[in-house]
Amino acid sequence: MKEKIQELSAHIFNEVVGFRQHIHANPELSFKEFETSKYIKDKLSSWGIPYTEMANTGVVGLIQGSIPSDKVIALRADMDALPITEANNKPYKSKNLGVMHACGHDVHSSSLLGTAYILNQLKAEFAGTIKLVFQPAEELLPGGASIMIKEGVLENPKPQSIVGQHVMPLIETGKVGFRSGIYMASTDELYVTVTGKGGHGAQPHQNIDPVLITAHIIVALQQIVSRNADPRLPSVLSFGKVNAHGATNIIPNEVKLEGTFRTLNEEWRNEAHRLMKKMAEGIAESMGGSCHFDIHRGYPFLINEEKLTNEARACAEDYLGAENVIDLDIWMAAEDFAYYSQVTNACFYRLGTGNAAKGTTYSVHTPNFDIDEDALKTSTGLMAYIALKQLGN
Repeated sequence: MKEKIQELSAHIFNEVVGFRQHIHANPELSFKEFETSKYIKDKLSSWGIPYTEMANTGVVGLIQGSIPSDKVIALRADMDALPITEANNKPYKSKNLGVMHACGHDVHSSSLLGTAYILNQLKAEFAGTIKLVFQPAEELLPGGASIMIKEGVLENPKPQSIVGQHVMPLIETGKVGFRSGIYMASTDELYVTVTGKGGHGAQPHQNIDPVLITAHIIVALQQIVSRNADPRLPSVLSFGKVNAHGATNIIPNEVKLEGTFRTLNEEWRNEAHRLMKKMAEGIAESMGGSCHFDIHRGYPFLINEEKLTNEARACAEDYLGAENVIDLDIWMAAEDFAYYSQVTNACFYRLGTGNAAKGTTYSVHTPNFDIDEDALKTSTGLMAYIALKQLGN
């Protein structure tokens, strides 16, 4: 079976490159992946793979093995792009100004299409059912995964596990990375408004300075991590946007502050929310102002189920060679795949796409991000192999 998968992966490789370049050139933002969804449905239809629509632009294909079995596995890819203007000058450069596949979701979707082709070619030879989950809106709260779960993506038939992959330019092309247990962080968006009394900068005694209050709040909130969090538990609190809209001699009436809080424990997450809000409001009040602290709760932490992940890693070592499988560390970025991991056995692994000679080592979420397309030789066949091994074939 492994040799057959490798042969089919090689056969479909050039087409998968074409899938990727088409999707890359036509990126769409979260919840607006209409053309991407249509493209995927057209490919599935051409191969005779039935599908249903979900979460507006989501697509769920179904491949039924010919040998009777009640085992079901889901394979997931996300489809949305980011609001970034692409700086690369490639034939497949984004045609939609200000929108770019800067996180590799074009790779994930095209790879799952390639995997679908392989599995569909082999369906007469395996037992079980494979769900192909093409998911919208990974990049935008509340996350397409949460909506698809509510709409029943993990039911009828119910998969015993779900597997996903994500590009990583820090890993060399041809290699993949795994980590069992807690892997990625929860993420919350913080929106803070500090209100004072504006006026002339030369008369601070007549004003209540929200800029100064905000400065105290930013500094003080760092002790939530340094003095309240268990030092053995990773936590990140970062503010990346401060809008005062005053001037050199104008103290504004209010300041708006935006940031992110991430951690790997739900109890501490809830407690940190309480402490941040209490501290910020207390500081503002003590300085004569007020503070509205709004927390938009985001994705939960992502946990890779140990048995499934260890088995998937063993498949990767068998398929690629042990020297091409590496250990991953905790990653404080967030992923809405975490929603799946909270309700079923899940494995989320990393696909190496980095090649210094080809200039594909730029980080995701940057205008220069690109991949070494040789990674598509790995992505399609490996996921097919993991799926069939999980189904007991």
